Amino acid sequence: MSPSPSLRRPLLALTALALLLTACTGQDEKDDSTAPKPGTLRVLASSELADMKPVWEQVREDTGVTIRPTYMGTLDAVNLLAKKSTDSRYDAVWLSSNDYLRLRPEVAKKVVSETPVMSSPVALGVKTQTLGSLGWKPDQVTWAQIEQAVQDGKLTYGMTDPARSNSGFATLISVASALSGAQSALTDADVTKATPRLKEFFKGQKLTSGSSGWLASAYARRGDVDALLNYESVLKGIPGLTVIRPADGVVTADYPLSSLAATSATTRENVKRVADDLRTPKIQKLITTTTHRRPVVASVPPASGLDTTRRRELPFPGTRSVADGLLDAYENKLRRPSRTVYVLDTSGSMQGDRLSRLKDALSELTGDFREREEVTLMPFGSDVKSVRTHVVSPSDPETGLAAIRKDTKELSADGNTAIYTSLEKAYDHLGAGKDTFTSIVLMTDGENTAGANAGDFDGFYQALSGDRQDIPVFPILFGDSDRKELEHIAELTGGRLFDAQQGSLDGAFEEIRGYQ
Repeated sequence: MSPSPSLRRPLLALTALALLLTACTGQDEKDDSTAPKPGTLRVLASSELADMKPVWEQVREDTGVTIRPTYMGTLDAVNLLAKKSTDSRYDAVWLSSNDYLRLRPEVAKKVVSETPVMSSPVALGVKTQTLGSLGWKPDQVTWAQIEQAVQDGKLTYGMTDPARSNSGFATLISVASALSGAQSALTDADVTKATPRLKEFFKGQKLTSGSSGWLASAYARRGDVDALLNYESVLKGIPGLTVIRPADGVVTADYPLSSLAATSATTRENVKRVADDLRTPKIQKLITTTTHRRPVVASVPPASGLDTTRRRELPFPGTRSVADGLLDAYENKLRRPSRTVYVLDTSGSMQGDRLSRLKDALSELTGDFREREEVTLMPFGSDVKSVRTHVVSPSDPETGLAAIRKDTKELSADGNTAIYTSLEKAYDHLGAGKDTFTSIVLMTDGENTAGANAGDFDGFYQALSGDRQDIPVFPILFGDSDRKELEHIAELTGGRLFDAQQGSLDGAFEEIRGYQ
């Protein structure tokens, strides 16, 4: 049965709705872009460009123009740009690639210039000891060999979510192109042909993430994952990895800086000044030595350690239907299913507007749940009030989604706030690990006032078996919740804090989807 229309995230661009009024919570620069300041460019940028700060400082000295970034996943950014209400919020867009943007005519017409600044191919970073046991020669490894190692149980890996991050999407395209034997841009027939092999390939994926930074941290923490799939530049910054560009081809990011049509002539001239400066030999050398990306100016050699052997460049899908169809297949058929417990504060302080916002956010989120996903709602006050688990069945997804919406509608607020007791019960509910991406989402509007305390929970967590300690908690800062308390929970469990005090609650829930 084909996926329910409500599950087709790429086609509906739900991410844009969630992020329209707030930038990603992990960004360094909050998006307060109303009116531009003279000499400042408000840039919607791919999240991995946070490592470019030293370059931007030099550009500011050279040109007098300050870059003020709003970080976001590339596909999220394209979906956001599709909304007319964002036309005046940014002066330029600087994504890892404009390939997906060009498949969206309503977005492509908003871009009036495009200057490639640097490049980085998709690559595989493998632990040195794993590489030795596989007997691979790094310059000869193919995607078929990687697939075989996964099938033999000799290789596991992490990668970012293709529906949000271009590094994940570029990896998905690279694997699908190679395993289908496509001789040109992927077609629907190629995707269908490659699906059985892709299912086997993605059995090796043990980590997923909405950002490359968190993926690297989770990889280091886990210790039981053999490799990462990401851009070469990201992998080069992680100790202990041998970086391999598969010999049968990869997709490469070219990081174009692009002006937006809605800006003034003066602003577009500032974008051109910055773009020109970025392509000078001095800045190109700074870029490659600082970020491990490759220069686009021929006279500047790549930084030491970057392999210069030629590799086949795999083309991006030529139509949006193929691109979105590939994303849909990954989300609902190819990847491991998700298993999540939503630990929801419904204490007395949530009465009124806060509870209404929670219900609205959860109801909206049901449109984003994937086929095969297991969702547990665990509302709590002085203790856990109920435990309701639903599965989004591929044969009848709407029944599971309707049941989640019904349980959400019936939430009521009363009692104190037993954060740690509820988290312990969430871990007990999940039990031993399954072949899923498993996580806990904690939403609370206050401090812990009942049941187990922080020390009790620390002891409980440390006593968990190793595979259960791999289950992260993603807390959401909301209302009067304590940032330090929630940061500690995220750090202890290997999760990440999401901020709904500065942004929106629905935006926080939506951003977490990249980590589930």
